[in-house]
Amino acid sequence: MPNLTFILPHWLYWAGLILFPLAAMYIVRKRQVSVGPRPAVTMPIGYMLWLGGGFVGLHRFYVKNLLGLVYLPLFLLILYGNIESRSARVELSTAANNVSSLQNLVKRYEKRLERRDSSRTRRQLAGVKKELEPAGKQLAEFQSIYDNWLSFSGTFAGLIALLLIFDAFQIPKLIRRCNEIEGEAPPPAAIYGADVETAGTHEDPTLKIKSKSTHLIDVISGWTGEFVAFWSIIAVFVYYYEVLARYVFNSPTNWAHEAMFLMFGMQYLIAGAYALREDSHVRVDVIYLMLSDRTKVVTDIVTSIFFFVFAGALLVTGVIFMMDSIAVLEVSFTEWAIQYWPVKIMIALGALLILLQGISKLIKDFVLLKRRMA
Repeated sequence: MPNLTFILPHWLYWAGLILFPLAAMYIVRKRQVSVGPRPAVTMPIGYMLWLGGGFVGLHRFYVKNLLGLVYLPLFLLILYGNIESRSARVELSTAANNVSSLQNLVKRYEKRLERRDSSRTRRQLAGVKKELEPAGKQLAEFQSIYDNWLSFSGTFAGLIALLLIFDAFQIPKLIRRCNEIEGEAPPPAAIYGADVETAGTHEDPTLKIKSKSTHLIDVISGWTGEFVAFWSIIAVFVYYYEVLARYVFNSPTNWAHEAMFLMFGMQYLIAGAYALREDSHVRVDVIYLMLSDRTKVVTDIVTSIFFFVFAGALLVTGVIFMMDSIAVLEVSFTEWAIQYWPVKIMIALGALLILLQGISKLIKDFVLLKRRMA
């Protein structure tokens, strides 16, 4: 199997983090307002599965076609061939190093003989040359074994490639046939209902409070939370590529893990405001659950001082980190050398968002307390 040498460009990484969520949010909103029945299977998803998971027949399974099972044994044979080729590559590398070492010894003894003729050096040179011949044969043998396993995997990969080319022209017909058998799917509203229940514990009595003064903050928190939620889908594709590159093409990446842990770190920071709005942060609620709404509000107001100390410290520290990082245009110390200063900006941005949402929560607490006292 050929090796993959693709390295994710920095510009594509940052552009993907911005453009993918925007496109996903547009598609989701468009589907939410759609009415009427929909096809059970669609052409875009069929070709997406053909492109991303066709090597195991996912596009065939999507259209309820059991011929997708043909792909599975071929793919398993590729994996088997790759496992054996990795073992053969280790032996080949060891044999190549041995031959290289012996060749270097031959050159060293020959140079020594040129400077000074010595019977001891001649014996050493003869011994090394005697070892070099079987070592060369062993190297050729391991090279042949390694090439055979590469051809083994490549043969079945070629068969899968031919099947995928054939299926590329068959997908429209398979989708039409599947829709004729399956019928049409109900509209999204019939599946999810008119209102989808939001996440969270629903213990906060201010969740249903609507205030004009906090509306903008709540909208921003909701939008940013939804935006970074779609980053999790990016992780699925990236780790899918990493597994495929590592175990099928013997080409593990040097960027996938770093790209994802940076992305999830930024997601954790930015989503904090949305989690606070939806009452999804962890709380010790053994006693809190037994309190009345007014007592809960009073408790939240009193304990909010700890929240604002934390959020304020995070904001100040985040701004310091951000300014220092921007000043030197900080990058990581890895081979990928991704920019770190956008990540540091997210620390300050996340702290600002959660601080604003905390102010919104405090205003709602006072609004509800005023109503309860009235």
